[in-house]
Amino acid sequence: MLEIQDLHVEAGGREILKGIDLKVEEGETCVLFGPNGSGKSTLLAAIMGYGTCTVTQGKILFKGQDITHMSVDQRARLGIGMMMQRPPNVTGVKLGDLVKAAAGGDDSLLEKADEFRMKEFLDREINVGFSGGEIKRSELMQLTAQRPDFVLLDEPESGVDLESIDLIGKKVHELLYDTRACGGGRQNRHVSSLVITHTGQILDYIGADKAYILQQGLIRCQGRPMDLLKDIRERGYKECITCRMVKIE
Repeated sequence: MLEIQDLHVEAGGREILKGIDLKVEEGETCVLFGPNGSGKSTLLAAIMGYGTCTVTQGKILFKGQDITHMSVDQRARLGIGMMMQRPPNVTGVKLGDLVKAAAGGDDSLLEKADEFRMKEFLDREINVGFSGGEIKRSELMQLTAQRPDFVLLDEPESGVDLESIDLIGKKVHELLYDTRACGGGRQNRHVSSLVITHTGQILDYIGADKAYILQQGLIRCQGRPMDLLKDIRERGYKECITCRMVKIE
C-alpha cells in the first residue's frame, strides 16, 4: 500500500529525515514510536504532501504510484487521509459543510454526528473554540467522511480525557475494520494505517501488526508493537535500541 524509499526531508531550513525506508502492506496497521523531535510528524506531513516540509531525496510510493511530488489534494483523491495532532482553526467554514464536502456531497454522516458527540458543532467554524477532545473528534469525523484507503494518525489520544480516548479509539477501530462484509461476526481489516503514539493507549483499540522506532531522523529498529512499547517504558529509547529488537541496517 505504502512504500518509502531512502526519504530525506527538510523542514525549517534543516534536514529532519535522513534516509527513511518503510513499508505498510495493504490492510496493515503500523505504529511509529520515537522521542520528541525525532521526525515522526515530519514523516506523516511528507507522506500527506504538506508544504511545511520539502523532500530532497528518495521516493514515496502509494499503491505502486510515485506520489513524491503530488499535491495534497491529489494524494487525498488517491485515498490518503490524515488526522493531525494540532490542526489549524478554519474560520468562515462550518464543520457540517466540510464533512458533507469530504463525503462527496453525501450528508448521511451528519445524521450520525451524535456518535462523535459533534452534533452541536456542525454549525460552528472548524476547531474555533474547540477543546482538545472536540478537535480530535472533529478530525475523526472528517476523516470518516473521506473514507480513505490509507490513514495517517498523529497521536490520536494526546490532549484528550479518558472518555474521549474511549470514543476516539472505538471510532478509529471502525475505520480500520469492516464487519459488514463478514459473516459470523468476524472482522476484516480493510484500511491500512500508520499511527504515531507516545502513550500507547490507542493500541488498546487497534490490532497493530508491527512497529518502528524513529530516532534522530532514522528508522532504528522494528518489532512487535507491544514488545517495543514495553521496552520503551522500562528502558527508554536509548537502552531500547541496544536490546533484543531487530536492527534496521
